[in-house]
Amino acid sequence: MKDYQAYLIDLDGTVYAGSKRYPAAKRFVERLQAVGTAFKFVTNNTTKLPVDVVANLADNHDIYVTTDNVYTAGLATADFLDQRAGDGDRTVYVVGEIGLRQALMAKGFTVDEEHPRYVVVGLDSDVTYEKFAKAILAIRSGSTFIGTNSDSNIPKARGLMPGAGALVDLVRYATQTSPIFVGKPEPIILQNSLAQLGVAPQDALMVGDNYQTDILAGIHAGVDTLLAYTGVSTPEQVAQETIQPTYTVSSLDHWDLEVGPRE
Repeated sequence: MKDYQAYLIDLDGTVYAGSKRYPAAKRFVERLQAVGTAFKFVTNNTTKLPVDVVANLADNHDIYVTTDNVYTAGLATADFLDQRAGDGDRTVYVVGEIGLRQALMAKGFTVDEEHPRYVVVGLDSDVTYEKFAKAILAIRSGSTFIGTNSDSNIPKARGLMPGAGALVDLVRYATQTSPIFVGKPEPIILQNSLAQLGVAPQDALMVGDNYQTDILAGIHAGVDTLLAYTGVSTPEQVAQETIQPTYTVSSLDHWDLEVGPRE
């Protein structure tokens, strides 16, 4: 097994499921910290700011990290649009929550509900018909359609709840327009994370529970992958895939930092 210099780690379904703790994930993070291996939580969750993610990990899961250990699809979307917009039009309409909105505002974007240059759709637990209507009308009038991520579901304590991809797909169907996606399984969020860490793709390992997002993101970015069967994907589903994860484990307790899977 390679001596990986950095780990990119999913959160929902890998480190926890909503309020449900994953003790093996806590032990896994502590093992990384004990040996000084760099890591970053790379999450498609756009509803939280990094400071909120850090607080949630500490308060609800007894995992202690800093904001430098967190990169969200909200931040990745803001970084992507910042580069795309350049000195041009920075108006945006957002279907999403505070983590996404504040990330965009921090990059100098302003809200325009009628004629925005970009419409960004992410997870929004308070979404309404009117929010959808404004987004759809703007896209049909020429606004560029951005989807934060394509997750159909997210693991929560109640079960698999609707993800951002479900909301994006409603807008896609109503506009007959395909979005530009930023979060996993697109490689952008991993590429940005690795650039921040100063680590090459071949020296990193992507850890996640969802083949369709976490593992494909690693494959698209040229990063080795570790699929933990703790959330969305099942062994039966993954067996049908043409490209297999580099490694699989049933629990992060079964991953040895020096020798790999122990099962």
